[in-house]
Amino acid sequence: MGKSLNGRELGKGISQRKDGSYTARYVDKHGVRRSLYASTINDIRQKLKVAKFDEENRVITESKITLSKWFDKWLDVYKNNAVRIGTKAGYILVFEKHIKPFLGYYELNEIKTSDVRRLINKLEADGLGYSTQSRVKIMLTDMFDKAIMDDLIIKNPAKGVRVIRKDHFERRVFSKEEQITFFECSKGTYFDNLFVVAVNTGMRIGEICALTWDDIDLKAKKIRINKTLSYRKLEGDEKRSFHLGPPKTTTSNREIPISSACEKALKKQFILRNNIMSSRKAKPLKGFEDILFVSRKGWPLCDQTVIDALDKIVNEINYSRDEGEQFQRVSPHCFRHTFATRCFEAGIPPKTVQILLGHATLDMTMNLYTHVLEDEKDEALVALNDYYFDIEQQKEINIEDSFRKAVLDSRKIVSFG
Repeated sequence: MGKSLNGRELGKGISQRKDGSYTARYVDKHGVRRSLYASTINDIRQKLKVAKFDEENRVITESKITLSKWFDKWLDVYKNNAVRIGTKAGYILVFEKHIKPFLGYYELNEIKTSDVRRLINKLEADGLGYSTQSRVKIMLTDMFDKAIMDDLIIKNPAKGVRVIRKDHFERRVFSKEEQITFFECSKGTYFDNLFVVAVNTGMRIGEICALTWDDIDLKAKKIRINKTLSYRKLEGDEKRSFHLGPPKTTTSNREIPISSACEKALKKQFILRNNIMSSRKAKPLKGFEDILFVSRKGWPLCDQTVIDALDKIVNEINYSRDEGEQFQRVSPHCFRHTFATRCFEAGIPPKTVQILLGHATLDMTMNLYTHVLEDEKDEALVALNDYYFDIEQQKEINIEDSFRKAVLDSRKIVSFG
Protein backbone atom coordinates (compact mmCIF):
# COMPACT_ATOMS: atom_id res chain seq x y z
CA MET A 1 0.00 0.00 0.00
CA GLY A 2 1.24 3.51 -0.85
CA LYS A 3 1.20 6.26 1.75
CA SER A 4 0.74 10.03 1.89
CA LEU A 5 3.37 12.37 3.29
CA ASN A 6 1.71 12.15 6.70
CA GLY A 7 1.66 8.33 6.63
CA ARG A 8 -1.98 7.76 5.59
CA GLU A 9 -2.71 4.67 3.46
CA LEU A 10 -3.69 5.72 -0.10
CA GLY A 11 -4.32 2.38 -1.81
CA LYS A 12 -2.32 -0.10 -3.86
CA GLY A 13 0.09 1.54 -6.31
CA ILE A 14 -0.63 5.13 -5.21
CA SER A 15 1.79 7.40 -3.37
CA GLN A 16 2.26 11.10 -2.66
CA ARG A 17 5.27 13.00 -3.99
CA LYS A 18 7.33 15.53 -2.04
CA ASP A 19 5.65 18.43 -3.89
CA GLY A 20 2.23 17.26 -2.69
CA SER A 21 1.07 15.78 -6.01
CA TYR A 22 0.17 12.11 -6.44
CA THR A 23 1.48 9.27 -8.61
CA ALA A 24 0.06 5.84 -9.44
CA ARG A 25 1.96 2.91 -10.90
CA TYR A 26 0.69 -0.30 -12.49
CA VAL A 27 2.01 -3.04 -14.80
CA ASP A 28 0.25 -3.59 -18.12
CA LYS A 29 -0.41 -7.01 -19.65
CA HIS A 30 2.95 -6.95 -21.45
CA GLY A 31 4.81 -6.51 -18.17
CA VAL A 32 5.61 -2.83 -18.81
CA ARG A 33 5.49 -0.55 -15.76
CA ARG A 34 3.25 2.52 -16.31
CA SER A 35 3.05 5.74 -14.26
CA LEU A 36 0.23 8.29 -13.86
CA TYR A 37 0.25 11.72 -12.20
CA ALA A 38 -2.43 14.03 -10.70
CA SER A 39 -2.65 16.92 -8.25
CA THR A 40 -5.35 15.41 -6.00
CA ILE A 41 -5.97 11.97 -4.52
CA ASN A 42 -9.41 11.73 -6.16
CA ASP A 43 -7.99 12.59 -9.60
CA ILE A 44 -5.20 9.98 -9.36
CA ARG A 45 -7.64 7.28 -8.24
CA GLN A 46 -9.92 8.11 -11.18
CA LYS A 47 -6.99 8.08 -13.64
CA LEU A 48 -5.82 4.70 -12.32
CA LYS A 49 -9.34 3.27 -12.58
CA VAL A 50 -9.73 4.47 -16.18
CA ALA A 51 -6.26 3.22 -17.17
CA LYS A 52 -6.95 -0.27 -15.82
CA PHE A 53 -10.35 -0.37 -17.52
CA ASP A 54 -8.82 0.70 -20.85
CA GLU A 55 -6.08 -1.90 -20.44
CA GLU A 56 -8.66 -4.66 -20.04
CA ASN A 57 -11.17 -3.39 -22.58
CA ARG A 58 -9.20 -1.41 -25.14
CA VAL A 59 -10.51 -1.20 -28.70
CA ILE A 60 -8.66 -3.33 -31.23
CA THR A 61 -7.14 -1.09 -33.89
CA GLU A 62 -6.82 -3.69 -36.67
CA SER A 63 -9.69 -6.10 -36.15
CA LYS A 64 -10.17 -7.15 -39.78
CA ILE A 65 -6.99 -9.19 -40.18
CA THR A 66 -7.65 -12.89 -40.77
CA LEU A 67 -5.78 -15.74 -39.13
CA SER A 68 -4.21 -16.63 -42.50
CA LYS A 69 -2.86 -13.10 -42.99
CA TRP A 70 -1.64 -13.02 -39.40
CA PHE A 71 0.13 -16.38 -39.89
CA ASP A 72 2.14 -14.89 -42.77
CA LYS A 73 3.13 -11.91 -40.63
CA TRP A 74 3.85 -14.08 -37.57
CA LEU A 75 6.08 -16.33 -39.65
CA ASP A 76 7.95 -13.42 -41.23
CA VAL A 77 8.39 -11.24 -38.13
CA TYR A 78 8.76 -13.74 -35.28
CA LYS A 79 10.06 -16.96 -36.86
CA ASN A 80 11.98 -16.05 -40.01
CA ASN A 81 15.40 -15.68 -38.39
CA ALA A 82 14.61 -17.50 -35.15
CA VAL A 83 14.14 -21.08 -36.37
CA ARG A 84 15.76 -23.46 -38.86
CA ILE A 85 14.48 -23.63 -42.44
CA GLY A 86 13.10 -27.11 -41.81
CA THR A 87 11.19 -25.94 -38.72
CA LYS A 88 9.71 -23.05 -40.70
CA ALA A 89 8.63 -25.49 -43.42
CA GLY A 90 6.99 -27.58 -40.70
CA TYR A 91 4.99 -24.56 -39.50
CA ILE A 92 3.78 -23.91 -43.05
CA LEU A 93 2.78 -27.55 -43.53
CA VAL A 94 0.83 -27.72 -40.25
CA PHE A 95 -0.96 -24.43 -40.90
CA GLU A 96 -1.87 -25.19 -44.52
CA LYS A 97 -3.01 -28.73 -43.80
CA HIS A 98 -4.68 -28.54 -40.39
CA ILE A 99 -5.41 -24.94 -39.35
CA LYS A 100 -6.15 -22.87 -42.45
CA PRO A 101 -9.08 -24.97 -43.77
CA PHE A 102 -10.88 -24.66 -40.42
CA LEU A 103 -9.91 -21.23 -39.02
CA GLY A 104 -7.80 -19.51 -41.66
CA TYR A 105 -10.50 -17.17 -42.95
CA TYR A 106 -11.79 -16.12 -39.53
CA GLU A 107 -10.87 -12.63 -38.36
CA LEU A 108 -8.60 -12.77 -35.31
CA ASN A 109 -11.07 -11.13 -32.93
CA GLU A 110 -13.82 -13.54 -34.06
CA ILE A 111 -11.99 -16.69 -32.93
CA LYS A 112 -13.19 -18.03 -29.60
CA THR A 113 -11.88 -20.73 -27.30
CA SER A 114 -14.73 -22.96 -28.46
CA ASP A 115 -13.50 -22.62 -32.07
CA VAL A 116 -10.03 -23.84 -31.13
CA ARG A 117 -11.58 -26.66 -29.11
CA ARG A 118 -13.68 -27.71 -32.12
CA LEU A 119 -10.56 -27.74 -34.30
CA ILE A 120 -8.74 -30.05 -31.87
CA ASN A 121 -11.82 -32.28 -31.68
CA LYS A 122 -11.92 -32.46 -35.48
CA LEU A 123 -8.26 -33.47 -35.66
CA GLU A 124 -8.94 -36.27 -33.21
CA ALA A 125 -12.05 -37.38 -35.12
CA ASP A 126 -9.96 -37.48 -38.30
CA GLY A 127 -7.62 -39.96 -36.63
CA LEU A 128 -4.75 -37.55 -35.97
CA GLY A 129 -2.83 -38.27 -32.79
CA TYR A 130 -1.61 -36.37 -29.78
CA SER A 131 1.53 -35.13 -31.51
CA THR A 132 -0.36 -33.36 -34.32
CA GLN A 133 -3.01 -31.97 -31.98
CA SER A 134 -0.35 -30.66 -29.62
CA ARG A 135 1.64 -29.07 -32.45
CA VAL A 136 -1.47 -27.24 -33.69
CA LYS A 137 -2.30 -26.00 -30.20
CA ILE A 138 1.26 -24.81 -29.51
CA MET A 139 1.38 -22.92 -32.81
CA LEU A 140 -1.98 -21.23 -32.24
CA THR A 141 -1.05 -20.28 -28.68
CA ASP A 142 2.11 -18.54 -29.85
CA MET A 143 0.36 -16.85 -32.77
CA PHE A 144 -2.34 -15.44 -30.49
CA ASP A 145 0.23 -14.37 -27.87
CA LYS A 146 2.05 -12.35 -30.51
CA ALA A 147 -1.27 -10.89 -31.71
CA ILE A 148 -1.93 -9.65 -28.16
CA MET A 149 1.50 -8.02 -28.11
CA ASP A 150 0.59 -6.25 -31.37
CA ASP A 151 -2.71 -5.02 -29.84
CA LEU A 152 -4.76 -7.04 -32.33
CA ILE A 153 -6.71 -9.04 -29.73
CA ILE A 154 -7.28 -8.82 -25.99
CA LYS A 155 -7.11 -12.47 -24.91
CA ASN A 156 -5.67 -15.73 -26.19
CA PRO A 157 -8.45 -18.18 -27.20
CA ALA A 158 -6.04 -21.14 -27.38
CA LYS A 159 -4.90 -20.95 -23.75
CA GLY A 160 -8.10 -22.47 -22.40
CA VAL A 161 -7.76 -25.58 -24.59
CA ARG A 162 -6.16 -28.79 -23.34
CA VAL A 163 -4.83 -31.56 -25.54
CA ILE A 164 -5.20 -34.86 -23.74
CA ARG A 165 -2.99 -37.86 -24.35
CA LYS A 166 -5.58 -40.63 -24.08
CA ASP A 167 -3.35 -43.63 -24.54
CA HIS A 168 0.03 -44.19 -22.97
CA PHE A 169 2.54 -44.11 -25.79
CA GLU A 170 5.33 -46.65 -25.76
CA ARG A 171 8.20 -46.43 -28.19
CA ARG A 172 8.57 -49.42 -30.45
CA VAL A 173 11.67 -51.36 -29.42
CA PHE A 174 12.71 -54.77 -30.72
CA SER A 175 12.93 -57.52 -28.16
CA LYS A 176 15.98 -59.73 -28.72
CA GLU A 177 13.77 -62.37 -30.31
CA GLU A 178 12.10 -59.80 -32.59
CA GLN A 179 15.49 -58.46 -33.58
CA ILE A 180 16.65 -61.93 -34.64
CA THR A 181 13.42 -62.48 -36.58
CA PHE A 182 13.59 -59.12 -38.35
CA PHE A 183 17.21 -59.41 -39.48
CA GLU A 184 16.79 -63.02 -40.58
CA CYS A 185 14.02 -61.81 -42.89
CA SER A 186 15.81 -58.63 -44.04
CA LYS A 187 19.10 -60.40 -44.83
CA GLY A 188 19.91 -60.07 -48.51
CA THR A 189 17.30 -57.36 -49.16
CA TYR A 190 18.26 -54.07 -50.77
CA PHE A 191 18.04 -52.05 -47.53
CA ASP A 192 19.59 -54.58 -45.15
CA ASN A 193 22.87 -52.64 -44.92
CA LEU A 194 21.00 -49.50 -43.91
CA PHE A 195 19.05 -51.38 -41.23
CA VAL A 196 22.24 -52.92 -39.78
CA VAL A 197 23.94 -49.51 -39.63
CA ALA A 198 20.85 -47.98 -38.02
CA VAL A 199 20.53 -50.54 -35.24
CA ASN A 200 24.28 -50.46 -34.55
CA THR A 201 24.65 -46.68 -34.32
CA GLY A 202 21.32 -45.22 -33.19
CA MET A 203 21.58 -42.64 -35.96
CA ARG A 204 18.47 -40.84 -37.13
CA ILE A 205 17.27 -41.91 -40.56
CA GLY A 206 18.05 -38.46 -42.00
CA GLU A 207 21.60 -38.69 -40.66
CA ILE A 208 22.14 -42.11 -42.25
CA CYS A 209 20.71 -41.02 -45.59
CA ALA A 210 23.03 -37.98 -45.59
CA LEU A 211 26.22 -40.05 -45.14
CA THR A 212 29.00 -39.84 -47.70
CA TRP A 213 32.11 -42.00 -47.71
CA ASP A 214 34.12 -38.99 -46.52
CA ASP A 215 32.15 -39.15 -43.25
CA ILE A 216 33.47 -42.67 -42.57
CA ASP A 217 36.94 -43.31 -41.19
CA LEU A 218 37.53 -47.05 -41.19
CA LYS A 219 41.07 -46.65 -39.90
CA ALA A 220 39.91 -44.82 -36.75
CA LYS A 221 36.60 -46.74 -36.86
CA LYS A 222 34.49 -43.58 -36.58
CA ILE A 223 31.43 -42.16 -38.31
CA ARG A 224 31.30 -38.36 -38.34
CA ILE A 225 27.75 -36.99 -38.22
CA ASN A 226 27.58 -33.41 -39.46
CA LYS A 227 24.48 -33.18 -41.66
CA THR A 228 21.02 -34.57 -42.25
CA LEU A 229 18.95 -35.25 -45.37
CA SER A 230 15.30 -34.27 -45.70
CA TYR A 231 12.74 -34.54 -48.47
CA ARG A 232 10.26 -31.69 -48.21
CA LYS A 233 8.95 -28.55 -49.84
CA LEU A 234 10.80 -25.52 -48.49
CA GLU A 235 10.14 -21.87 -49.20
CA GLY A 236 10.92 -21.20 -52.85
CA ASP A 237 10.53 -24.84 -53.93
CA GLU A 238 7.95 -25.70 -56.58
CA LYS A 239 7.58 -29.18 -55.14
CA ARG A 240 9.12 -31.45 -52.54
CA SER A 241 12.81 -32.06 -53.07
CA PHE A 242 15.93 -33.28 -51.27
CA HIS A 243 17.79 -30.92 -48.94
CA LEU A 244 21.00 -31.32 -46.95
CA GLY A 245 21.13 -29.33 -43.74
CA PRO A 246 22.70 -29.28 -40.28
CA PRO A 247 21.76 -31.99 -37.77
CA LYS A 248 18.76 -31.58 -35.49
CA THR A 249 20.66 -29.95 -32.60
CA THR A 250 24.19 -28.77 -31.89
CA THR A 251 24.81 -31.93 -29.86
CA SER A 252 23.83 -33.99 -32.91
CA ASN A 253 27.21 -33.09 -34.44
CA ARG A 254 29.15 -36.06 -33.12
CA GLU A 255 31.37 -39.07 -33.83
CA ILE A 256 30.14 -42.62 -33.39
CA PRO A 257 32.46 -45.63 -33.06
CA ILE A 258 32.00 -48.33 -35.70
CA SER A 259 31.28 -51.86 -34.48
CA SER A 260 32.38 -54.89 -36.51
CA ALA A 261 28.87 -55.58 -37.83
CA CYS A 262 28.45 -51.92 -38.76
CA GLU A 263 31.80 -51.93 -40.58
CA LYS A 264 30.78 -55.00 -42.55
CA ALA A 265 27.48 -53.38 -43.56
CA LEU A 266 29.22 -50.14 -44.60
CA LYS A 267 31.67 -52.03 -46.81
CA LYS A 268 28.86 -54.03 -48.39
CA GLN A 269 26.99 -50.79 -49.05
CA PHE A 270 30.08 -49.25 -50.64
CA ILE A 271 30.27 -52.22 -53.01
CA LEU A 272 26.53 -52.00 -53.78
CA ARG A 273 26.66 -48.26 -54.40
CA ASN A 274 29.74 -48.65 -56.62
CA ASN A 275 27.89 -51.20 -58.76
CA ILE A 276 24.81 -48.97 -59.04
CA MET A 277 26.76 -45.85 -60.00
CA SER A 278 28.72 -47.71 -62.67
CA SER A 279 25.57 -49.08 -64.31
CA ARG A 280 23.76 -47.47 -67.22
CA LYS A 281 20.59 -47.13 -65.17
CA ALA A 282 22.23 -44.76 -62.70
CA LYS A 283 20.96 -41.18 -62.82
CA PRO A 284 22.65 -39.41 -59.91
CA LEU A 285 20.93 -36.29 -58.64
CA LYS A 286 23.03 -33.15 -58.98
CA GLY A 287 24.51 -32.15 -55.64
CA PHE A 288 23.97 -35.61 -54.15
CA GLU A 289 26.44 -37.68 -56.20
CA ASP A 290 28.48 -38.75 -53.15
CA ILE A 291 25.60 -40.06 -51.01
CA LEU A 292 26.35 -43.58 -49.74
CA PHE A 293 22.82 -44.98 -49.30
CA VAL A 294 21.05 -44.55 -52.62
CA SER A 295 18.10 -45.91 -54.56
CA ARG A 296 18.53 -48.32 -57.45
CA LYS A 297 18.88 -45.38 -59.84
CA GLY A 298 21.42 -43.60 -57.66
CA TRP A 299 19.14 -41.06 -55.99
CA PRO A 300 19.12 -40.21 -52.27
CA LEU A 301 16.57 -41.99 -50.07
CA CYS A 302 13.55 -40.36 -48.45
CA ASP A 303 11.83 -41.50 -45.26
CA GLN A 304 8.86 -42.99 -47.09
CA THR A 305 11.07 -45.23 -49.22
CA VAL A 306 12.59 -46.72 -46.07
CA ILE A 307 9.16 -47.04 -44.42
CA ASP A 308 7.83 -48.92 -47.47
CA ALA A 309 10.81 -51.29 -47.31
CA LEU A 310 10.15 -51.94 -43.61
CA ASP A 311 6.48 -52.64 -44.31
CA LYS A 312 7.43 -55.25 -46.91
CA ILE A 313 9.64 -57.08 -44.43
CA VAL A 314 6.95 -57.01 -41.73
CA ASN A 315 4.38 -58.30 -44.22
CA GLU A 316 6.77 -61.11 -45.16
CA ILE A 317 7.20 -62.05 -41.49
CA ASN A 318 3.44 -62.01 -40.91
CA TYR A 319 2.60 -64.01 -44.04
CA SER A 320 2.59 -67.34 -42.21
CA ARG A 321 1.64 -66.06 -38.74
CA ASP A 322 -1.72 -66.27 -37.01
CA GLU A 323 -3.59 -63.04 -36.27
CA GLY A 324 -2.68 -63.05 -32.58
CA GLU A 325 1.03 -63.47 -33.34
CA GLN A 326 1.45 -60.67 -35.86
CA PHE A 327 4.78 -58.83 -35.93
CA GLN A 328 4.17 -55.16 -35.10
CA ARG A 329 4.79 -52.49 -37.70
CA VAL A 330 8.27 -50.94 -37.62
CA SER A 331 9.29 -47.32 -38.17
CA PRO A 332 12.85 -46.16 -38.95
CA HIS A 333 13.05 -44.68 -35.44
CA CYS A 334 12.58 -48.16 -33.97
CA PHE A 335 16.25 -48.90 -34.72
CA ARG A 336 17.32 -45.83 -32.74
CA HIS A 337 15.22 -46.83 -29.72
CA THR A 338 16.44 -50.42 -29.97
CA PHE A 339 20.06 -49.27 -30.06
CA ALA A 340 19.54 -47.21 -26.89
CA THR A 341 17.79 -50.11 -25.17
CA ARG A 342 20.56 -52.57 -26.02
CA CYS A 343 23.10 -50.03 -24.72
CA PHE A 344 21.33 -49.84 -21.36
CA GLU A 345 20.98 -53.63 -21.22
CA ALA A 346 24.72 -53.91 -21.81
CA GLY A 347 25.39 -51.64 -18.83
CA ILE A 348 26.58 -48.62 -20.80
CA PRO A 349 26.28 -45.44 -18.68
CA PRO A 350 23.29 -43.23 -19.57
CA LYS A 351 25.51 -40.20 -20.20
CA THR A 352 27.46 -42.20 -22.79
CA VAL A 353 24.22 -43.21 -24.48
CA GLN A 354 23.18 -39.56 -24.51
CA ILE A 355 26.35 -38.61 -26.37
CA LEU A 356 26.07 -41.49 -28.83
CA LEU A 357 22.49 -40.52 -29.69
CA GLY A 358 23.30 -36.81 -29.92
CA HIS A 359 20.61 -35.79 -27.43
CA ALA A 360 20.87 -32.58 -25.43
CA THR A 361 19.49 -34.59 -22.48
CA LEU A 362 17.97 -38.05 -22.07
CA ASP A 363 16.67 -37.62 -18.56
CA MET A 364 17.38 -35.59 -15.46
CA THR A 365 19.29 -38.52 -13.96
CA MET A 366 21.81 -38.33 -16.79
CA ASN A 367 23.01 -35.00 -15.47
CA LEU A 368 24.81 -37.02 -12.78
CA TYR A 369 27.25 -38.16 -15.46
CA THR A 370 29.34 -35.15 -16.45
CA HIS A 371 32.48 -36.54 -18.12
CA VAL A 372 32.75 -39.12 -20.88
CA LEU A 373 36.16 -39.70 -22.47
CA GLU A 374 36.58 -40.70 -26.09
CA ASP A 375 38.11 -44.01 -24.99
CA GLU A 376 35.03 -44.73 -22.87
CA LYS A 377 32.81 -44.29 -25.92
CA ASP A 378 34.97 -46.76 -27.86
CA GLU A 379 34.96 -49.29 -25.02
CA ALA A 380 31.20 -48.88 -24.70
CA LEU A 381 30.65 -49.80 -28.34
CA VAL A 382 33.02 -52.75 -28.08
CA ALA A 383 31.03 -53.96 -25.07
CA LEU A 384 27.80 -53.46 -26.98
CA ASN A 385 29.19 -55.29 -30.00
CA ASP A 386 30.17 -58.33 -27.90
CA TYR A 387 26.86 -58.34 -26.06
CA TYR A 388 24.63 -57.55 -28.94
CA PHE A 389 25.80 -59.46 -31.93
CA ASP A 390 25.85 -62.78 -30.12
CA ILE A 391 22.16 -62.74 -31.01
CA GLU A 392 22.77 -62.11 -34.72
CA GLN A 393 25.32 -64.13 -36.66
CA GLN A 394 25.59 -63.25 -40.32
CA LYS A 395 26.85 -65.71 -42.86
CA GLU A 396 30.50 -64.90 -43.59
CA ILE A 397 31.10 -63.92 -47.18
CA ASN A 398 34.18 -62.65 -48.85
CA ILE A 399 33.37 -59.01 -48.11
CA GLU A 400 36.95 -57.85 -47.64
CA ASP A 401 38.07 -58.95 -51.12
CA SER A 402 34.95 -57.49 -52.74
CA PHE A 403 35.35 -54.28 -50.80
CA ARG A 404 39.01 -53.83 -51.75
CA LYS A 405 38.16 -54.50 -55.40
CA ALA A 406 35.37 -51.89 -55.25
CA VAL A 407 37.81 -49.39 -53.79
CA LEU A 408 40.30 -50.03 -56.58
CA ASP A 409 37.56 -49.76 -59.19
CA SER A 410 36.27 -46.48 -57.82
CA ARG A 411 37.93 -43.13 -58.13
CA LYS A 412 37.66 -42.46 -54.45
CA ILE A 413 40.59 -42.61 -52.07
CA VAL A 414 39.42 -44.61 -49.09
CA SER A 415 41.33 -45.19 -45.86
CA PHE A 416 40.77 -48.59 -44.33
CA GLY A 417 42.66 -50.98 -42.14
